[in-house]
Amino acid sequence: MGLRTMQWDEWIELDNQYPRFHEDKKRRIEERGDKCCRTAHEAYDGAVELLEELCSYLPQRYPTLFRSTPTGIHNLLTEETFDISTRPLPEDPMTTASRLIQDDLAIMFEKPDGQYYLLAGAILLAGFWRLSDKFGMPLSEIHTSGDVPGFKTKLEKGMMNFFRRVQPGQPVLRNNYFIQVDDNLAWSHSIGSEDPSSSSSSDGADDGTTSKQVQGWSSAEKNKAIEHHYFRSERQSLRRLPRSGGVVFTIRTYFEPIIKVAEEVGVPGRLASAVRSWGDDVARYKGRERYGEVLLEYLDGKHREQVEMGLVGEDGQEQEGKYPF
Repeated sequence: MGLRTMQWDEWIELDNQYPRFHEDKKRRIEERGDKCCRTAHEAYDGAVELLEELCSYLPQRYPTLFRSTPTGIHNLLTEETFDISTRPLPEDPMTTASRLIQDDLAIMFEKPDGQYYLLAGAILLAGFWRLSDKFGMPLSEIHTSGDVPGFKTKLEKGMMNFFRRVQPGQPVLRNNYFIQVDDNLAWSHSIGSEDPSSSSSSDGADDGTTSKQVQGWSSAEKNKAIEHHYFRSERQSLRRLPRSGGVVFTIRTYFEPIIKVAEEVGVPGRLASAVRSWGDDVARYKGRERYGEVLLEYLDGKHREQVEMGLVGEDGQEQEGKYPF
């Protein structure tokens, strides 16, 4: 799972992209509502607990951006004030929580069968998956329905054991990365519409059958120009909420053009090596067949430039004394 210990002041990361994320989330909430933000009845107390924790944490961690109020929190940048003291709350607590930060949010709760279920979420900028497809599913089904490589054979047992052991005072972090071939942070439209509609059968005959638009890498245009390639990385934190016992995920997405990422010293060579190292199942899951040729040609070229400039060695390692200048 690639887990590492998280320090408490690392829980929520905000940066200069905050205004863009905030506006994207606001628009998505208005347009999609409970397709993106939803809390099951039995998870409501846990969702409120998460919102209360954020309203306590953020003014302490980011005092120039947030201020505590007698009833909740005030955002000094957007001039929004949120009252979290009234009952019922003005909106789903996961919706309010998502308005405060750049992360997407999900809370898993254990049921009597010992499985953890996704019962509260604010998934607004996920790119490749939708809360409406996964809501209410157990952890194992979320991964198998998404064809996560090696889940059954390598990951399931360890992940289930981890969920049972994780404690409020022992939060952890993990990262992953993908390549995306369009510039849409919220939903990667290159793999298909976010809301595939039913249509008539392919031959146009009105035979009463319908066929859904394909969603997935098979529908993506092959070998688009490198300007359309983006590096998408998720920073996920996991911790148990002390009062409700739910396991909360924060999912912070970093989204940058490949041509920008490849300017970093040592990155082209390392990224090219990583993409080539994917096994067949991972390559299929991450769609390498649709973009690999263009991506690797570009990264190899940038790596050669850095070698010729003396910034890195052939192995991609930075040359001592060459960088930073």
